Amino acid sequence: MTDLDPDLLLTAYDTQLRARLPEPVPEGVTVDRDGPLLRTQGLDRGGFLTYQHLDGLRGAELDELILRQRDHFAALGQQVEWKLHGHDEPADLPERLRAAGFVPEEQETVVIGPVAPLAATLPVPPEGVRLREVTARADLDRIGEFKSVIWGGEGGWLADALSRELAAGAELDQPPLTVVVAETDEGELVSAAWVRYVSGTRFATLWGGATLPQWRRRGIYRALVAYRARLAEARGFSLLQVDASDDSRPILGRLGFVAVTTTTPYVYTPKP
Repeated sequence: MTDLDPDLLLTAYDTQLRARLPEPVPEGVTVDRDGPLLRTQGLDRGGFLTYQHLDGLRGAELDELILRQRDHFAALGQQVEWKLHGHDEPADLPERLRAAGFVPEEQETVVIGPVAPLAATLPVPPEGVRLREVTARADLDRIGEFKSVIWGGEGGWLADALSRELAAGAELDQPPLTVVVAETDEGELVSAAWVRYVSGTRFATLWGGATLPQWRRRGIYRALVAYRARLAEARGFSLLQVDASDDSRPILGRLGFVAVTTTTPYVYTPKP
């Protein structure tokens, strides 16, 4: 594969990352299939729907599939996210999701970059900031509180989700998740990020990375990317993937990441 060929990278993304089971499956998480959909419950705030493709479903059959997911989670009183990609077919899928009550949230760009040059860069945060790997629940709770400040809303679900993932991999020689924080010498949390190592693929995936406004444009995000690239290289992974916000995409582009598609969460929230 030519590392930075967008078409080849998109094919690798579709075949290696989409519609994959969490490995290992955390306690309290259930995964099942409905046709082409992989339906996950109990990992985040609600349900999560992914797929590699929709097996050519169109029209009434596709509507029935969508409505089954809506009604399944409505009966549970849980919200559910349908992860839609910009190259998904059929082209009218967004309209069909909206007609079923799914609401689009902020679009992100799927970007992919090579591990080696990023891992060769020293992860140097600004003076007075250090990077530290964390597993303790107290640190995860701090991350949840931090994310609620950055993103708004309640962040306890994130601490719970990270805790379950770390617990599921605790007995493995190489756990599938590493969480890293950037904090000042005085202990103030200024950024947090994590990396998931996707077994059986070339990919490690990067998440988080939001930074307090007063600490932005000082190299913390870049340092966290380099730090996690080094972790990925040590595990033998050659590609990094990110669902990039509009804020992080330019930084990642300068670091050599290539855009391959977009992704938009379509969320259904049952009425109280």
